[in-house]
Amino acid sequence: MIAPALAEWVVGTVEVPVAVEQAALRHLLDGLGNAVAGARLGAAAPAVAVATGLGGPPEATVLGTSTRVSAPAAALANGTLVHALDFDDTHAGGLVHATAVVLPAAFAVGEETGADGRAVVDAAVVGYEVACRVAAAAPHAFHAGGLHATMVAGVFSSAAVAARLAGLDAATTTHAFGIAGSQAGGLLAFLGTGASTKQLHPGFASQAGILAARLAAAGATGPETVFDGPHGVYQALAPAAWAAGSVDAGSILEGLGQRWETTRIGIKPWPTCQLAHASMAAAQVALAESGATPDRIRAVHARVHPDSAPVVCATDRDLTRPASGYAAKFSLPWSVAAILLDGRVGTDTYSPDGLRRPDVSSLAARVTWEEGDPAVVAADAPGDVTLVLDDGRTVTGHVDRSPGGGSSPLSEAALEAKLTGNVGARAGALADVLRALPEAPDLSAPLTLAAEAAAPVPPSEESSP
Repeated sequence: MIAPALAEWVVGTVEVPVAVEQAALRHLLDGLGNAVAGARLGAAAPAVAVATGLGGPPEATVLGTSTRVSAPAAALANGTLVHALDFDDTHAGGLVHATAVVLPAAFAVGEETGADGRAVVDAAVVGYEVACRVAAAAPHAFHAGGLHATMVAGVFSSAAVAARLAGLDAATTTHAFGIAGSQAGGLLAFLGTGASTKQLHPGFASQAGILAARLAAAGATGPETVFDGPHGVYQALAPAAWAAGSVDAGSILEGLGQRWETTRIGIKPWPTCQLAHASMAAAQVALAESGATPDRIRAVHARVHPDSAPVVCATDRDLTRPASGYAAKFSLPWSVAAILLDGRVGTDTYSPDGLRRPDVSSLAARVTWEEGDPAVVAADAPGDVTLVLDDGRTVTGHVDRSPGGGSSPLSEAALEAKLTGNVGARAGALADVLRALPEAPDLSAPLTLAAEAAAPVPPSEESSP
């Protein structure tokens, strides 16, 4: 069975290669920067308010503040903060936002247990591997069934992180996995309404994983067949893929400790759904090759992966006049139009003022698409966009995959620029502290800097995220 074997690895001795540690630190840094930006913009205010109201023993800090609450409450707020702007990283194989579920659990339980930086980093790596592997065992299957893979896989990842930091044994961790499975979910119903539930999913997952580990430690039991048995997470939550035999649950264990999914997570350059990024990048290439200005574009046509189309090109909602900023992040026409017109996409693109722009709506209405070849997973698919100009010329742009991951990783310079936009003047100090985390005695330094960075600053010092 998978859960007992995975639990043995999770709480055992894990030798983390230098390249894997460096990747984990990049993602933790990016995630903390996203959380600070979310705090500065008030993007997760309801979750922060509820977590503060839940209170509890002062075990862990709500990111961007000096408020200490119980570890589960902090994880609820912090998972929402990391994911609030949809600027957080994506593992293409599992289409899962890994840091949004790993960082909240690692920081909350790490702070609760007084763990040093090395223990937190090792636990984070374990969490990354669990989140990515559980999701990738059924590529896009959870999304196809209307569920958010980040929350489905995230409960197991957070349970693993919490179990390792709490010093649980393998048998108890197996029960934690089984308990976590009964809390997996996350409906994609927000896509058609602009609701904020997606932002909450990583918070729910992180909180649930911590509670699962605590319940197991207190004597509650969970099914050890949660991954591979009847009525397990795949059969119950990805029934079509399970029935078709396309779930490879055994891949969760393949190459553990030798093949590292942590190094395969991509960092987003733009705060919008990653499934639109390849088309956005290809549109930029096409415009550059045309030598034309955006006002000369008469039509845009994109080839979109069949699994991406229902998420970012859904015809049952208005993609040209999105219902909210979050709905706009899941409109490929809107995001492609915005990047063509502005040459960039930032958090301001999806602000109330941004949504009212008639030029973006007008160009988005001229964006059409067709489904492309499903040879690879959706988040790793190439981008192909054709522009039709006012003189009748057609120009095509192509990228092998979306920027930020895989064969096109985000550069250190781009990561630093993103961090500065998210954090402001304290970006450099925060980067130094995170890179030194394996040698840190505790988490106090990054938590203090995050609170300082999220505090109001004079306009002259502020950098818009």
